[in-house]
Amino acid sequence: MAKKEKLKKELGLFDVFSISTGAMFSSGFFLLPGLASQFTGPSVFVGYLIAGLLILPAMFSMAEISTALPRSGGAYFFLDRSLGPLIGTIGGLGTYLALVFKTAFAIVGIGAYAAFFWDVPVKTIAIAATFAFMGLNLVGAKKTSRLQNFFVVFLLIVLGTFVVEGLYRIFFTEGITMPGANSHFEPFFTNGFEGIITTAGFVFVSYLGLTKIASVAEEIKNPERNIPMGMLLSLVVTASIYVLGVFIMVSLIDPKAFANDLAPAATAAEHLFGWLPGETGTYLMIGAAMAAFASTGNAGLLSSSRYPFAMGRDKLLPRVFSTVGKSGAPVTSILLTTGLVITFILIFSEEGIAKLASTFNLIIFLLINFAVIVFRKSNIESYDPGFKSPLYPWIQWAGILISLVLIIYMGWMAILFSGIIMVLSILWFNYYAKGKVSREGAIFHWFALLGKNQHVELENEFMTILKEKGLRQGDPFDATIIKAKVIVADKQMNFEGLVDHVSGGLAKKLKVDKDMLVTEFNTQGTIDSTLVTPEISVQYARSEDVTEPTLHIVLAKHGILKPVGKGEIKSEDLIKIFFFLVNPAKEFRLQLRMLSRLMDIVERDDFVTKMLQQNNEREIKEYLLHNERFITVKLLRNTVQAEMIRKQLKDIKLPAEVLVALVERDGRSFAPHGYTTMMENDVLTIIGEPKSIKQMFDLYMGAKESTEEK
Repeated sequence: MAKKEKLKKELGLFDVFSISTGAMFSSGFFLLPGLASQFTGPSVFVGYLIAGLLILPAMFSMAEISTALPRSGGAYFFLDRSLGPLIGTIGGLGTYLALVFKTAFAIVGIGAYAAFFWDVPVKTIAIAATFAFMGLNLVGAKKTSRLQNFFVVFLLIVLGTFVVEGLYRIFFTEGITMPGANSHFEPFFTNGFEGIITTAGFVFVSYLGLTKIASVAEEIKNPERNIPMGMLLSLVVTASIYVLGVFIMVSLIDPKAFANDLAPAATAAEHLFGWLPGETGTYLMIGAAMAAFASTGNAGLLSSSRYPFAMGRDKLLPRVFSTVGKSGAPVTSILLTTGLVITFILIFSEEGIAKLASTFNLIIFLLINFAVIVFRKSNIESYDPGFKSPLYPWIQWAGILISLVLIIYMGWMAILFSGIIMVLSILWFNYYAKGKVSREGAIFHWFALLGKNQHVELENEFMTILKEKGLRQGDPFDATIIKAKVIVADKQMNFEGLVDHVSGGLAKKLKVDKDMLVTEFNTQGTIDSTLVTPEISVQYARSEDVTEPTLHIVLAKHGILKPVGKGEIKSEDLIKIFFFLVNPAKEFRLQLRMLSRLMDIVERDDFVTKMLQQNNEREIKEYLLHNERFITVKLLRNTVQAEMIRKQLKDIKLPAEVLVALVERDGRSFAPHGYTTMMENDVLTIIGEPKSIKQMFDLYMGAKESTEEK
């Protein structure tokens, strides 16, 4: 991937929670409740609860694929890589337009609530706000998320107070009767089952922000943890406030007025917050609404603009959309998205925007649930999600059925509009993009009868993504390096002799069959093309009898010729560094992560030269481990670390989450145990969490300097 097309990883767990939550708390709470009550009456808050439950399959499916393939473009990228570029084009353009609709809907809400303060046209305020968000997004994702975090914190404080105050007034004061006796709740279901399902489909748009985070997955740090956790926290918090908040609105506002109220939260606030002076409570709710719509508009522009970026990178749209500015933001995509948002604000009504956005997203959720089944059935080893959807595949089939039912209740106009988007997407793919792309989706890896269309590069691309994600917490890469055997090869040895020699040593150590290892090391795999680096060879094997990864490193200063071939073409590569990795057979995805991390290391500048310059086994292993998770300390007299000398390791107080992994003594390296006594001039290699390693670094700066002088 070209450097100008790479996005920065800047977003953490709270950023994920903030973007998802802020994207949901806008129209769904401050604009839609009254409009939605027209379909089902006072039971509208039940519709919100049902909608929150119905989005669970899509959330689980989106979280699984996002942790396996954290790439910009969200649903587009997932559908393209699972069902092929045609479906990817339909999903990408459709989801993009649906997100733009949702963003426009939210920004219209800013104008609606601004009218409480100023006598200005609603759409004028909305357009001005759109330009403001455009400027903010052009600065970069991290700066955008900081404002988003502020909006969400303020919003949660105000809405939490609203819910607590509202429930107290309804159930514990005489000002409002109990809901069962309140005339606002009679009749409860005004249109029966059809009404409540229509309502759930209508307010489904309120939860779309939950999956919006997938479109910025490429910019999230530690996506395997932060994406599913952030989404789940966001859904729990948002659904609770939706259901309770709308229940309070129904209790406080006259049903006829409620059905036509575009600012029901502000109206309800007039009945509450009596303990605040004047109309402070109402203005506080209006301020919260403005923050909510601003956060959704801001997050919507951030996430939707990543769709043209990702599609441009894949040649489904002009390449100009994939360029990134100096701030790390996709400038052209942001400008296009801004223009479309303004267009939709000017053309569509609030209710029309909501239905159109909901319908197409239901179609996308249907396809996303199917995509999880496709990825699982394709058996692509490098598809390695950090989070796996529970109850697979039943929850995916349930999600597909839910989407179909809700689409039917959305009405023919919304379905027709979605059909038009599909037709236009197919025409665009056939007449613009088809000749520019050669890949096929994972579905061709599932069905053997489609095998001729399997796209080999798909596995390589997934392997590249795996490398960018890095190791999973608990993966024993550091321990494997520390325990690795380092061999200096004889310059007269050939490749076959080397493989035989290493396989013999590993077979003896692991108590496995030597011939099996020789065969495994010489077998070419589908991911071999991703392991190619000049002067370096990575050989890998799996065995049922191995319980943990084992690595042998071979240094051949003068090089060993390794035979290579493609078709009828045969040649030899001169290899100076070999890695032989053996993994448990059942842990093939662990093996891929280990190999990916290894390749990330060997791609350092001048790797071969620097490896061959290391003086001993300890230095070789330290160079391979080199990152913020390790430090080297030499035990010298008259230094802070001198207190360790002549103490057993178990008696030495070290910061939490660190481990003395290696000790070098008299030119020999070994892994210590708790009863190992530290001696003067020992060199300790200490690994651990970055925060704890920094403490060690601050404490033993003098020792580090001494080691460097060595």
